Amino acid sequence: MSAAPEREFPWWLVAAAALGLASFGVVLADEMQARILWTLLKGVQVTVFVTLVGFALASALGMGVALMSLSGSRLLRQSARFYTEIVRGVPMLVLLLYVAFVLAPGLVELRNWLLGWLGVEPARVRDFPLLWRAILALTIGYSAFIAEVFRAGLLAVEEGQIEAAKALGLNRIQRFRFIVLPQAIRTILPPLGNDFVAMVKDSSLVSVLGVLDVTQLGKVTAAGNFRYFETYNVVALVYLTMTVTLSLGLRRLERHMRERPGGP
Repeated sequence: MSAAPEREFPWWLVAAAALGLASFGVVLADEMQARILWTLLKGVQVTVFVTLVGFALASALGMGVALMSLSGSRLLRQSARFYTEIVRGVPMLVLLLYVAFVLAPGLVELRNWLLGWLGVEPARVRDFPLLWRAILALTIGYSAFIAEVFRAGLLAVEEGQIEAAKALGLNRIQRFRFIVLPQAIRTILPPLGNDFVAMVKDSSLVSVLGVLDVTQLGKVTAAGNFRYFETYNVVALVYLTMTVTLSLGLRRLERHMRERPGGP
């Protein structure tokens, strides 16, 4: 019988690492491609910032929506279902454009209307940075998917565990903090990690707003030097390096969680 998939020697990783090192060697050896790489590295900071902030906000909002969907209130449950189904039904690119050019201006107008009564100077739509419009769009889009991940993880906790916690006199917050969440996180972590990696890739969509991430810098660079083959090869290499590294780190974390005492 063949070895378990997780115990197989990762030859694919050896091949990927060798290919990656060879690719970086070729890039650094060529003056043109080396300049492209250093230019794109400036955009990595924006990509990382957008991903980290967007994912943190999406996780917080997703947890709130998940708790609403499990609430005893029919209104909260139906509101959570409405939110997740509507948001998940809109393509991310369309949602990004809608938030940037419809929702964001609407929020500015609402802010001006609410604070106008207090004599506060009105804000201008252009004062709402495109970077934060992009983060808001990713937050809304991914929160709907993350909410379903949290909901499934919370439902996976055995009812007997919760009943035992009630018998011990723990209130609702204590039950969630000490009993439900620690057990649910082991179920939640793998799909949550996948969503994080997906957001790294989807952060490239913010380039349509002119945000200077890796993709936008690649477009600007290619338009300036007309070396599309070399430029987009480097863009792909940068994204592959980020996503593969993250995937490996998340797999290691998942394995560590499973090996911990009391793990599944």
